[in-house]
Amino acid sequence: MRPTTHRTALALAALTLLLAGCGTEAGSQGGDGDTVSPSPSSSSPPPSASSSPGCTHASELDAGDSGSTVCLAVGDTIRISLDGTKSRPWKPVTTEGGGLEATNSGIVLLPGDASSAYKAVSAGTVRLSSTRPLCATETGKVSCKGIQEWRVTVLVT
Repeated sequence: MRPTTHRTALALAALTLLLAGCGTEAGSQGGDGDTVSPSPSSSSPPPSASSSPGCTHASELDAGDSGSTVCLAVGDTIRISLDGTKSRPWKPVTTEGGGLEATNSGIVLLPGDASSAYKAVSAGTVRLSSTRPLCATETGKVSCKGIQEWRVTVLVT
């Protein structure tokens, strides 16, 4: 193969792999999806560690997990990966409450993504949250002021 043909084939293969990873499952909130699920009501208090209905055990969270409650044991680690876009970027994940300590989450490769990781260090309840624009913000295009909220309650026992 000529060097130019080899580079072209390599670039085409890389593009194919990149595009294969761009699909999202039905109902997920990642990427550039046109649909947005409403955020759960913030008027209800987070559940306590002793009463944890609907609590799931997970080590990785994404945009589709918004509104869920996750249970962790002290020593467990949870990773968050929110796939955004350059025109609809996720803000960094914030924590409210005690029981988790930030740890190395790796490298974010795409503009608009938010990535974080936390280690459960003590019993407690923590609310993780992030937001992003509901509509793409492009100069000269129709826009809106809405935001999409992502939040998860973590119970550490």
